[in-house]
Amino acid sequence: MVENRLCVALSGGRDSVVLLDALSRMRSPGGVEFSLSALHVHHGISPNADAWAGFCADFCRNRAVPLKVVHVEVPRGGGEGLEAAARRSRHAAFAGCAAGWLALAHHRDDQAETVLLNLLRGTGIAGAAGMLAERPQRSGPALIRPLLDVSRAAIDDYAAGNGLAWIDDESNDDVHYRRNYLRRAVMPGLAEKFPGAPLALARAAGHFAEGAALLDDLAQIDRAALATAAGRIALVGFNALTPPRARNLLRFELVAAGFRAPDTRWIDEALRQLASAGGASETRVATPDGELHVYRGELYVVRRRPPAPTEAVPWQGETELSWAGGRVCFVPASGAGIRRDLLGDGGVRLDVRRGGERLQPDSRRPRRTLRNLLQEGAVPPWERDRLPCLWCGDRLVWVGGLGADAAFACPPGHDGLEPAWKPHG
Repeated sequence: MVENRLCVALSGGRDSVVLLDALSRMRSPGGVEFSLSALHVHHGISPNADAWAGFCADFCRNRAVPLKVVHVEVPRGGGEGLEAAARRSRHAAFAGCAAGWLALAHHRDDQAETVLLNLLRGTGIAGAAGMLAERPQRSGPALIRPLLDVSRAAIDDYAAGNGLAWIDDESNDDVHYRRNYLRRAVMPGLAEKFPGAPLALARAAGHFAEGAALLDDLAQIDRAALATAAGRIALVGFNALTPPRARNLLRFELVAAGFRAPDTRWIDEALRQLASAGGASETRVATPDGELHVYRGELYVVRRRPPAPTEAVPWQGETELSWAGGRVCFVPASGAGIRRDLLGDGGVRLDVRRGGERLQPDSRRPRRTLRNLLQEGAVPPWERDRLPCLWCGDRLVWVGGLGADAAFACPPGHDGLEPAWKPHG
């Protein structure tokens, strides 16, 4: 079962080598029953990247641990810096890992550096909590950090006591990177005046984590009190919150939707726009990960998605077609959906709405414009131009979210086809 499968993120450095070695010794016979594997992310940044992958392969082979090497292309020039871009690419590779748990080798000293680095960036309570020992993901395995309470010195002792070899990433010596500067130039000085600095900072991270959890609890209480029948947050109630509670709830909503934690300036600008938005307005605030909308007095958090195709996509009997980051499935049915033989043998395609289309979903009601039907169905404006429309020649057959035209309805005893629009894959 996936739940019993544990994978180690193996860079080949000392910390991940120690973690994988220790876990490999815990396996049966006489140990714990679990399936162990390793994942190495090949960034291709260092000229030694191939050698590192080879080292990891040999290390895993000697311990009978299956290894998967994932090659990623780290985007450059995106404005977020090479470190951040590499981390994003790495975590995207983590999300594709077929395991229940992915173990990372961060330790107590890493935690202390993370807390200090985040505080210098002006972080909030969640950032001051540093790294969590366990963190579920929206997709892929949960991230765990088994060594988070273990000091760097203890890891050194384990590596030496067991005769382990590892690789050294030359970029770790480059103090141009902020974390390296803290590690090389700042932390040693702190340790001289405050010998227990790493432990104290790690302990402080635990206190901040408790505070962050309480703020999440408060956000969920506020959300439950403001939720509409559709499960979204009512704008009027949101604007009635005190600014700190409104910031807390908005940040919680964005993070829960998979957005990166927004900075204070963005939050304050969003609150300003929401405070001036009327119930009938259609406010939009953009972030790098998506958009925050107001529609009919409710807040919508919308992740960034691929655009709809600019050209029609022909349908030639496939069971599904990709569409705007999702898919349209064509499910055979008997006496339901679209009458299959009315589609003919060609000329059937998916396309976006172009303007002026009309549809009759209900035979008891007149044919109406898509614009009116979408407004009546409360389909948000930003979704309308993404909806797939199925055409047969010059006749509109079906629209995702609205249904099929009555003229194509399949009567009992005939072969039918039921299209289904699945917008998220």
